[in-house]
Amino acid sequence: LDDLSLEYDNVGTVIQAYFHQAMDYLEKYKNYRIRLVKGAYKEPAEIAYQDKKDIDANYIKLIEWHLLNGKFTSIATHDHRIINHVKEFVKLNNIPNDKFEFQMLYGFRKELQLKLAKEGFNFCTYVPFGNDWYGYFMRRLAERPQNLNLVAKQVFNKKTNTILGVAAGAFILGRVTRGNNNKRK
Repeated sequence: LDDLSLEYDNVGTVIQAYFHQAMDYLEKYKNYRIRLVKGAYKEPAEIAYQDKKDIDANYIKLIEWHLLNGKFTSIATHDHRIINHVKEFVKLNNIPNDKFEFQMLYGFRKELQLKLAKEGFNFCTYVPFGNDWYGYFMRRLAERPQNLNLVAKQVFNKKTNTILGVAAGAFILGRVTRGNNNKRK
């Protein structure tokens, strides 16, 4: 980032909240566009928080600090509790919506994505691409058990359950009808 910023003015970086040194990096790069994430990989306790409560607390601390002191903050989370906290924080601190955006992976929490956009918040849905898009997507699913629940809820909602039920019923009815027609011959 240091070298790139000498040549380009539109660079930013990602900071993972589970690292103990995350605030040091945030302060160092406060004048850049920052994407804040919780962190996904298993790191040793010497360099990263291990407990979800500690990670979430640090994540919120970093978000708040950068919203108050930074250039632009991308908040990458599917966690509605953190999103609701940020919404209250920006309201209480009169932080304009053009200073930040929420980000979520395509296929996760679609109803929340639409709700945030309708409420006037900047929102980015990101789609993994490239040779390892599937591996990236699967790591996002595997990093937290809640992510599997989010996808299952998105896929198996009332509408899709109804469609699956009708399709299964039509299939069974077709098999029964075909079976009865074969017996008559």
